[in-house]
Amino acid sequence: MHARVALISVSDKTGLEPFARALHALGFQFLSTGGTARSLRAWGLPVQEVSDWTGFPEILDGRVKTLHPRIHAAILANLSLPDHQQTLQELNLAPIELVVVNLYPFEQALRAGASGAEQIEQIDIGGPTLIRAAAKNFEHVAVIVRPADYEWVLSRLQVGGLNREERALLASRAFAHVAEYDALIADWLRRFDPDGALPETLTLTYRLAQRLRYGENPHQQAGFYREPFAPPGCIATAEQLWGKELSYNNLLDADAALELVREFEQPACAIIKHTNPCGVALGESVTEAFLRALEADPVSAFGGIVACNRPIDREAAEAMVAPGTFFEVVLAPDFAPDALPVFQERKGWGQNVRLLRTGELPLPSQLHGYAVRSLTGGALYTERDAIDWNPDALQVVTERTPTESEWTDLRFAWRVVKHVKSNAIVVAKGGVVWGVGAGQMNRVGSVRLALEAAGEHARGAVLASDAFFPFPDSIDLAAQAGIRAIVQPGGSKKDPEVIAAANETGIAIVFTGIRHFRH
Repeated sequence: MHARVALISVSDKTGLEPFARALHALGFQFLSTGGTARSLRAWGLPVQEVSDWTGFPEILDGRVKTLHPRIHAAILANLSLPDHQQTLQELNLAPIELVVVNLYPFEQALRAGASGAEQIEQIDIGGPTLIRAAAKNFEHVAVIVRPADYEWVLSRLQVGGLNREERALLASRAFAHVAEYDALIADWLRRFDPDGALPETLTLTYRLAQRLRYGENPHQQAGFYREPFAPPGCIATAEQLWGKELSYNNLLDADAALELVREFEQPACAIIKHTNPCGVALGESVTEAFLRALEADPVSAFGGIVACNRPIDREAAEAMVAPGTFFEVVLAPDFAPDALPVFQERKGWGQNVRLLRTGELPLPSQLHGYAVRSLTGGALYTERDAIDWNPDALQVVTERTPTESEWTDLRFAWRVVKHVKSNAIVVAKGGVVWGVGAGQMNRVGSVRLALEAAGEHARGAVLASDAFFPFPDSIDLAAQAGIRAIVQPGGSKKDPEVIAAANETGIAIVFTGIRHFRH
């Protein structure tokens, strides 16, 4: 009867020593290569080199080590078939019962800025082949690719072994491990493809960062997954400093809030409800920006998400916890040490407010350029809407030209409107959003909602529309409310009528030539 054989070849040796010692106590013999073999010997454990097992030396600077029929026959043999067992006997091969392999550190080398030649050497060949072979033959072989699985696998081996379902689970994790590895390599190599922005096959990989209590609604399961190379200054890499677990909806709203405030160079604050802004403002300080954003719609702001593009100091924290306020999440690049207790000690809030530190916020143009949205049976892959206000592309199409202050507000409103769900309308004045119309089925409905929300603040204000006006009725409403300037893409068949309506009422209209739909 052959001895029990475990093939061990790992780059990540976390937890390997106690695991290997326990396997040895269970009667396993070790087959290994290179650094893993040296580690096992250093721990006083007997190990046989793969080259001794195969009778063939490592060659090509270690590029070829485990790619040998004697290795893969011992892994792939179907022990329920007599002819497979006969083949092993003829070759004097013991079947390999356990394969413990993880791969060359391709991702770590990429993070460290390895040269192209160095990065290529971190593309593992033998490791994925071993893993796939063992996973294919999970009926007879257990494959382990994660140190996190050592403890429970060992506990099962100590009481008689792994059952079929457990080996299948390990095989599933093994194939996912290799798939993720290959996806990272494919993404790295895509830079050589002139059409790589829209690859024929889209290979993406995400890692579970958090199991959520539920999804959009309590009856839905949900998880939060993170890209391996998620950039700094985003929700995926934010650090939670305080508060209970984030929910699915918290994360969606927090992302929407953060993407909005990163648009601005001066202190800015956004208050978000259901991914739409109910208050956005600029200020000389983060406190002023917050108070101005809150003033626009304090009723809707209750229970919302607050994002600032500057660190939150004690003064701003005290403004946010004033009587009558409550926020689910507050996020900012940082929090002053004396600001945290203001939130933590606010009576009635307890752990209910979550505080997220994002670190310095990159501008939209500095983030990687594509976003993915799922559909039933597919996905949409699109370039992010990172285009900014371009003075050279603007066209004043009315008799009246905006004043200097109106130009400032038009730019502010135009940056905000692209973060509002279509049909999107924003009314702004003095660096404050006073009214928002979001997600209506017709544009005039959004105009009406935004103007009603702004009330008297609409007089002398500007209005931004994410797309053109199909009819002049929206211009008539804006004029009645006192709007003085409008920014919109233009391009409607009715543009002449829209412009004529604006000229009749003294409204200035600026065409951008750019649409900002957000669905």
